[in-house]
Amino acid sequence: MSALTIFSDKNASEPTWHSTDGHDIQQQLNAKGVRFERWEADRDLGANPTPETVINAYQHAIDKLVQEKGYQSWDVISLRADNPQKDALRAKFLNEHTHGEDEVRFFVEGAGLFCLHIGDEVYQVLCEKNDLISVPAGTPHWFDMGSEPNFTAIRIFDNPEGWIAQFTGSEIASGYPTLA
Repeated sequence: MSALTIFSDKNASEPTWHSTDGHDIQQQLNAKGVRFERWEADRDLGANPTPETVINAYQHAIDKLVQEKGYQSWDVISLRADNPQKDALRAKFLNEHTHGEDEVRFFVEGAGLFCLHIGDEVYQVLCEKNDLISVPAGTPHWFDMGSEPNFTAIRIFDNPEGWIAQFTGSEIASGYPTLA
């Protein structure tokens, strides 16, 4: 179940707000300029889908975003617990960073935790299958896939070069809860 937990950026031990209600999550995030919507990830992708299978199954959703926002490229990120690079990838994504473009993800399988550092708060968004999130360009954030990752998400970009991060050097992410 999708969830949003808000913390002060000075106290990671006590949340100031929490909800699993999709409408409440959307309202909280939209107020901060973050797009969060529940879409339908209802296509049968099989046990271990190829990126082409995922793209073909959800081209209609990609086309909607391209038409709406003018995005230029897309790909698929899919990680499973047996991926030999899972620890290195997790460590990389757990470092606070920004992007020069919106970070758009449509989760079609599994789950991941987006952590957004907005002003003096940290918004931890547990995104699961059916969730679309768009983190605005320049927003400091990190992502946790957990120690046993199991997710597939379509990544959509303004930039034809794809995922380009500018790491902030902040240690803030190390103080907040992670996925198991």
